[in-house]
Amino acid sequence: MDNRQAIGSWLSGPRAAAEEMGVEFGYPGQQLGLPQQGPGSVARFGRRLAAVLVDWLACQLIAFGLITDRDWVAAGNWALPVFGVLAVLTVGTVGSTPGKRLMGLRVVAEGGGRLGILRVLLRTVLLLLVVPALVWDRDGRGLHDRLSRAVQVRL
Repeated sequence: MDNRQAIGSWLSGPRAAAEEMGVEFGYPGQQLGLPQQGPGSVARFGRRLAAVLVDWLACQLIAFGLITDRDWVAAGNWALPVFGVLAVLTVGTVGSTPGKRLMGLRVVAEGGGRLGILRVLLRTVLLLLVVPALVWDRDGRGLHDRLSRAVQVRL
């Protein structure tokens, strides 16, 4: 490998360098047996982010109106536990939070079907820690989904 190839692989990133060497990545969800597009395909980052923002805003408003007696500073402290309870209750029962439902998403087990309550609890705790949700695999799943063997799919 000459210097130009080394610099080129550094600039284009590890994925491009691996693809040049013949590694086939496929589309997100292919390894999980999910379709490339449409219902049942892996949810894209933009929809997942929008769903979390909707859920966070709802939890902030719940904390503001019901828990803290209309104190925004205290509502900010209560929003995280409210978010955790919301995630456990809704993902554990219907498979999606209100934000996910609004964005057309659902959380399912890797093999399909609903997650068990222990996996929902693990996923929620890791999600509340934030960092695991920011570490993704090549299917676009956060570490919280990967460790709980869950995947967010489009409806």
